[in-house]
Amino acid sequence: MTMPQRPAIAVLTPNILTGLGLKAILEKVIPMADVELYADFDSFAEAGPERFYHYFVAAELCPAHAAFFRAQRHKAILLTNGEPGPALEGMHAIDVRTSEERLVHDLLRMHHGAHPHDHGPLPEAPAAPARTAAAPLTDRETEVLTLLARGLINKQIAEELHIGLTTVITHRRNIMEKLRVRSLAELILRAVAAGYVDAGRL
Repeated sequence: MTMPQRPAIAVLTPNILTGLGLKAILEKVIPMADVELYADFDSFAEAGPERFYHYFVAAELCPAHAAFFRAQRHKAILLTNGEPGPALEGMHAIDVRTSEERLVHDLLRMHHGAHPHDHGPLPEAPAAPARTAAAPLTDRETEVLTLLARGLINKQIAEELHIGLTTVITHRRNIMEKLRVRSLAELILRAVAAGYVDAGRL
C-alpha cells in the first residue's frame, strides 16, 4: 500500500533569509506540509506548480509572470514590503516586515479556511502528543491566553478583564512557563494546537 503524498507548499524568493525564515514558520504552523524553496520562477516551473497547495511568492518576481499568478490567485500569496503595487492588487498578500506573531496570525487564519483553493483544505496534522504542562491553566489564564492570541497587548488585556497590568504580566509569565514556550508566536501556535483558541477567530 502506498503512503498518501504529503501536501506541498512553495516559497519563491531570491532572498534566501526570507525564504528560510518563512519555511521555518510554515513548518511550525502547517507541520503536515512539505515546504520547498525556489530562488526563481524557472526552477519553480520545472518542479510542477500544479502540485502545490499554495505559492508564497516575492512581489518582485510577480510582474514578469503576472498572468500566471493572477490565474492562480486562489493559490498565490504575495510576500510584500508594504502594500502590493497596482498591478498586483486583489491578490492575497503578507507583509514580510511584520512581526513573527502577526505573520503566524495571518498564516493560521489562511490555513483554517480564509483562503480557498482548488485542492480543498489542507489536511489537519495528526494530533501531536501534548507536552506535559506544570499544571493546567486556570480560567483566568485561559482568558488571558485567548486575548494574547488575538493580538491584544498587556494594557488592552488589563482593560478588557478589569485587572491590573502587573496581574496580566504575572498571568502571561505563568502561562508561558506552564506551556513551556519562549515567544509569543510559539504561544499562539500552542494555544491553537491545544484548542484554547480557534484559529478562525484570530
